[in-house]
Amino acid sequence: MRNVRCIALLLAVSAPLFAIGTKEQAKALVKTAIADFKAEGPGVLAKVTGKDPKYVHDDLYVMVYDMNGKCVAHGANPKMVGKDLIDLQDPDGKAFVKERVEIAKNKGSGWQDYKFTNPTDKKIEAKTAYFERSGDYIFACGAYSK
Repeated sequence: MRNVRCIALLLAVSAPLFAIGTKEQAKALVKTAIADFKAEGPGVLAKVTGKDPKYVHDDLYVMVYDMNGKCVAHGANPKMVGKDLIDLQDPDGKAFVKERVEIAKNKGSGWQDYKFTNPTDKKIEAKTAYFERSGDYIFACGAYSK
């Protein structure tokens, strides 16, 4: 019984370590969402918001914005969908959605650092997001830095 408790404790302590997505995985989720959107159409947006495992992995999730900063899909928080987030700022005052829209309009894709609440532990953490424009939408996914 003691060994079982030790194993259970070890799993409980180490479980969060397995839930950390990487920048490469974040970029791959964006690429997958864009490819699926091109093949399947707007129904992919509902799948993203519905937390389809194809677009949500551990602490990684796809977000989609229109070119004005309105959220049209969100893999972690469905309450964000339909909201104009262009003026949303991180705790340091960085208007990261506005910056993301501008970069997407001018360059098409990029990486961005900001702070945001991690859905797995509800703590504000540093995040690096990859985003890419596809037509009238910006697909994004970020990896938290622990």
